[in-house]
Amino acid sequence: MSSPSKRREMDLMKLMMSDYKVEMINDGMQEFYVHFHGPAESPYHGGVWKIKVELPDAYPYKSPSIGFINKMYHPNVDEISGSVCLDVINQTWSPMFDLTNVFEVFLPQLLLYPNPSDPLNGEAAALMMRDRTAYEQRVKEYCQKYAKPEDVGAVPEDKSSDEELSEAEYDSDDEAMAGPVDP
Repeated sequence: MSSPSKRREMDLMKLMMSDYKVEMINDGMQEFYVHFHGPAESPYHGGVWKIKVELPDAYPYKSPSIGFINKMYHPNVDEISGSVCLDVINQTWSPMFDLTNVFEVFLPQLLLYPNPSDPLNGEAAALMMRDRTAYEQRVKEYCQKYAKPEDVGAVPEDKSSDEELSEAEYDSDDEAMAGPVDP
């Protein structure tokens, strides 16, 4: 016998075991933040977003509520509220899906394949349809401005066990430790 709270607990543990950083908002396991990295093959690569997840009482029979906390430039994400327009979460959710599917499949697909014909951000949709290069440039600007690891509370020092520091970060850390260089 599997109750919704037991399933919620199992899905949350599975998500944490998949190396996602999860921050609990309350003790009931119904609200939490997940740190989400933009997919490698997309203009969102390098960005890190804090995603608020709210699980309804009827989860997994009712879909989770998903929202971006830091700003995201995307046709299917409301820039002000961070809410997501994603069919699989909003209409076609099934109890067969779990939280890991949301972060490993649904959100990466949303970022890789935006749907400008069903926009929550009309400006992003129009720019994407009119000028794909300019759209991707705007996405990258937003990533640099609003989706750096420190924007979600994941300061590079916290990453020592993740081995995700780029060479540039290592180099800048070395320079910072070396002190001023005499001319």
